[in-house]
Amino acid sequence: MPPKWLAIARAAITLSQLSQGRFLLGLGPSGPQVIEGLHGVPFARPLTRMRETVEIVRQAAAGEKLSYDGREFQIPLPGGDGKPMRLSMRAEYDLPVYLATLSPKMLHLTGEIADGWLGTSFVPEGAKEAYFDHLDQGLAAAGRTRSDLDICQGAEVAFADDEDVLREMVAGRKKELAFSLGGMGSATTNFYNNAYSRQGWAEVAAEVRTRWQAGDRDGAADLVTDEMVLATTLIGTEDMVRERLRVWREAGVDTVRLYPAGETLDARLVTLGRAIDLVRDIEDEAGR
Repeated sequence: MPPKWLAIARAAITLSQLSQGRFLLGLGPSGPQVIEGLHGVPFARPLTRMRETVEIVRQAAAGEKLSYDGREFQIPLPGGDGKPMRLSMRAEYDLPVYLATLSPKMLHLTGEIADGWLGTSFVPEGAKEAYFDHLDQGLAAAGRTRSDLDICQGAEVAFADDEDVLREMVAGRKKELAFSLGGMGSATTNFYNNAYSRQGWAEVAAEVRTRWQAGDRDGAADLVTDEMVLATTLIGTEDMVRERLRVWREAGVDTVRLYPAGETLDARLVTLGRAIDLVRDIEDEAGR
């Protein structure tokens, strides 16, 4: 089986060529439950693995002979018959690397080496301490500024025609959020839980995780507040979503990733179209 960086590089170059340069490579460290439980490899030293993977993939995309002496990866294998080689393909377009990160050290690394940050669990009102301070420290360490990093934030978008529909929408998302806080990780390591904790919900997040891990999924969902759902999504009336997008922009978000809600493909496309129109309106307002 080829090493994961090789599979990543080949797939990224191929998709970049097929899309004529529209492809962005998104990478993330995941967590111990997925890395060890699904991939069967230790989660140890994720920061080193991420840095080295990005550096090697960029070498490969540039068409360079691969020679790397890292802590996780050594190319060629020391003491063997191998010598530096190039891939048979190279990227014909720029291949931006975006990192999906949540923990302070990973955020620092993102600011230091990435072209963009794929944010999630994002509350703009608490984003400075939870996210941006760490990103900015990494940017400064590399002699870069915020303009060198695309702040790409994503969330579900859904439109409610009235308050009753909105209440139903919010209630329906509570168990999903409880899963992120309690099930997306182990009893001791959950980066989503940590991110919500840094943004003002430490006590609630801790109790949700305790109940979820104990098997009380409904009890965990009952602890999630309306505010927690609305703060990290784009759910609401059209005016609410528009205002939330304004807040995102003012907080420092450059690019919006929209996850449109809907029971059918047509419904999701309609929701996506409405949301894109709002984003364009806000950009037009900012440009006046």
